[in-house]
Amino acid sequence: MNQAEASNWQTYRRLLKYVKPFWVAFSLAVVGNIIYAAASTGMAAAMEYIIEAIENPSAQSRLILTAMIVGVFAFRGVGTFMGQYFIAYVGRHVVNALRKEVFDRLLALPSRYFDNNASGRLVSKLTYNVEQVADASTSAITILLREGLTIIGLLAFMIYTNWKLTLVFVAIGPLIGLVVSYASKRFRKISRRIQSSMGDVTHVSSESITGYRVVRTFGGEEYERNRFAEVADRTMKQGLKMASTQAIATPVVQVLVAFAIAALVWVMLAPEIRGGMSTGQLVAFITAAATMAKPIRQVTSVHSKIQKGVAAAHDVFGTMDEEPERDEGTYVPERVKGDIQFKNVRFRYQDNLDDVLHEINLDIPAGQSVALVGRSGSGKSTLVSLLPRFYDYAHGEICIDGRPITDFTLRALRAQIALVTQNVVLFNDTIAANIAYGDLRKRSREEVIEAARKAHAMEFIERMPDGLETMVGDNGVMLSGGQRQRLAIARALLKDAPILILDEATSALDTESERQIQQALEVVMEGRTTLVIAHRLSTIEKADRILVMDGGRIIESGNHAELLAAGGAYAQLHQMQFSENG
Repeated sequence: MNQAEASNWQTYRRLLKYVKPFWVAFSLAVVGNIIYAAASTGMAAAMEYIIEAIENPSAQSRLILTAMIVGVFAFRGVGTFMGQYFIAYVGRHVVNALRKEVFDRLLALPSRYFDNNASGRLVSKLTYNVEQVADASTSAITILLREGLTIIGLLAFMIYTNWKLTLVFVAIGPLIGLVVSYASKRFRKISRRIQSSMGDVTHVSSESITGYRVVRTFGGEEYERNRFAEVADRTMKQGLKMASTQAIATPVVQVLVAFAIAALVWVMLAPEIRGGMSTGQLVAFITAAATMAKPIRQVTSVHSKIQKGVAAAHDVFGTMDEEPERDEGTYVPERVKGDIQFKNVRFRYQDNLDDVLHEINLDIPAGQSVALVGRSGSGKSTLVSLLPRFYDYAHGEICIDGRPITDFTLRALRAQIALVTQNVVLFNDTIAANIAYGDLRKRSREEVIEAARKAHAMEFIERMPDGLETMVGDNGVMLSGGQRQRLAIARALLKDAPILILDEATSALDTESERQIQQALEVVMEGRTTLVIAHRLSTIEKADRILVMDGGRIIESGNHAELLAAGGAYAQLHQMQFSENG
């Protein structure tokens, strides 16, 4: 228990570090809370003088008293605004800083982390959890300061007025707190529904998390970072607008009420209706007691708010403390030739699991096309995932041009590789922006059009209402499977990388689309070292070499004719597909 409390305290202290850069705004919030507490106590104390003025009226006392009432409420209004707005200012900036840090870390985390965490949960860390964390670091402190000081001030006044009655009040105080708590729960429930939209933040982060391989292979980290920073900043500004509106609304209403009370007192002090009023100290005492109900409830609710925030902070900091991808290489080549060697490579997804690749030895000369075939789960996708270091192998070595891939910086390594997968990742942007994605944004319009033409994509792009500037919708929802696939090929063509990975790029397409895509792929494969994962054997008959995998091992190697003649596993697969198609 003590250990957990110590851990919670460490987390909370770490959280408060995010408040430090905004100490000026935080100090102004503290000043505002002191003003608020002083005014609340002053309002109760003023009741005694109101009663005296009622009993001994004069033109001067009427004027002073009404002015004093408006003045005290206005003074409290200033404190309310300062306390609410400046703490909201700090809170919004803490949210913004935490969101950006978590997002930056997500862009750098290894594939294993994404395998083990659902994207929706990661998005909720950025949205809901970070909000809870900020609540604990700012709102809780405000409540403790403002309401705590108010309670101390009111209690001191009550003891000064009548200590015996104060003891009675202390006994029933918690009951008052419970009653007020029940009444205010409904208001709190309604006010929670009024939140600024988090749609943009969720949208951009979801896309970047779901499409993390494309982001990294095409060097889109900086672009995504900037895109996310833009929507996060916009959300922060909207939050501040809402906070300032709320902070102004409360004191304005209070001042209006003050004018109403002042008018009432003005009338009460008129000689003809003053009547026989009771004395003031009891009224002042009751006012102080009534005023204390709200701060008592608020202070009792702080603990749960802090606990909720600390729990969320554990989760958020857990992500921020995850080890990023290992990037210890220093080699940054201009352009590799594309020779690839796998030497005794073994791989397992987790230490407690069995190897999924066993002693892979493979030599691919630059410019050669190699197809990987085999049953589902035979290790084809895992093998090609090792090349751009989406996963790090445990044993053996993978080299490009004779140099271990761990010598390359991750950015330099992935700059040499283009990727086209079965599940095409498109972003809610224009067709042109989806082709010229990430580092490719520097390419000219002519180069984008040429890549689209070679990918047989201009045929449908030219029919679109805005051509290359047509928005494709969320993950390309406006496009067919074949059209999306051609955009992915155009992206790979524009990258013009010496190594190309095609991961079941045609498996989900109809025969007509597949024929067009196959023609486009033949163009993109020219002069490049190509690794093709294929389900349909008809698409890889022209490959320079075909590797048959089973159980994480390469069991056959050769070209189409050689493997058919050998009558082994490839011939059986071919016979099965041939009879199915026949």
